[in-house]
Amino acid sequence: MRVQSSATAAVPIAVPVPPRGRGFGTLQAALGVVAFSLTFPATAWGLEGFGPWSLVAVRSVLAAVIAGGCLLALRVPLPARRHWPGLAVVAAGVVLGFPMLTTLALRTSTTAHAAVVVGLLPLTTALFSSLRTGSRPSRTFWAAALAGAAAVVAFTVQQSGGALTTADLYLFGALLICAAGYTEGGRLAGAMPGWQVIGWALVLCLPLTVPVAVAALTAEPVQLTAHSVTGLLWVAAGSQFLGLIVWYRGMAAVGIPKASQLQLAQPLLTLFWSVFLLGEHLPLAAPVTAVAVLVCIAVTQRARG
Repeated sequence: MRVQSSATAAVPIAVPVPPRGRGFGTLQAALGVVAFSLTFPATAWGLEGFGPWSLVAVRSVLAAVIAGGCLLALRVPLPARRHWPGLAVVAAGVVLGFPMLTTLALRTSTTAHAAVVVGLLPLTTALFSSLRTGSRPSRTFWAAALAGAAAVVAFTVQQSGGALTTADLYLFGALLICAAGYTEGGRLAGAMPGWQVIGWALVLCLPLTVPVAVAALTAEPVQLTAHSVTGLLWVAAGSQFLGLIVWYRGMAAVGIPKASQLQLAQPLLTLFWSVFLLGEHLPLAAPVTAVAVLVCIAVTQRARG
């Protein structure tokens, strides 16, 4: 690999995205949401055969091997020096923090209850983006975003009985750190391809994830089953790499605030997968909430900013 000097690196120029490009960007962000909606059910499967530390560390190592192989095969130069702090935020939030905290939460929480994280994540990501990038969505956008978040939170809290647990503390911590990682990754995707953003973040974590994976596999029992292996492979290749590629590309195309609001649909998609993959019960309120969320998403996508 050749090193790209930060002094000679080209500064990205903001170019207006044509309507067709915005539509394709929305589609890519939506595909990322579909991939993410499978993360909690796949994690639940993975926990059937792996301990929480083993599952998170091994998934990160496997995803880094895939990403590193792509970077080497295409002879991608190292990112400019000015991009490494942002990549470190992506690594801390998306590669390490969110997977670890949600995996710990799912040891005692159902996937339906854990969906409260992604119910609040779109609003939190929009707030982080406004503070970090200076974006100023319209009042209509914020009103629709708040309404969508309120609908999802009301639904998930009602289903969980309204009681806060230790798992909720993990989930709220995951919410904050993931929103920071999403915001920084979306910003960096304007300067480099989205797959390189997550690829370099994964590679950056290898010095930590490899020894942790070795130690965790030694300390925690491992039982290889169809469910556990499938869950591990999905969270590594699907959630940790492929999903984030299209997600960051979509965020760069349509803007972080608008792309983030597509995740309002993620909790309901997760409930759908939980029914068919985990046999969990689908509450009657789900269709009503789904309609309300879809209306809010439509408003945020049409709102200025």
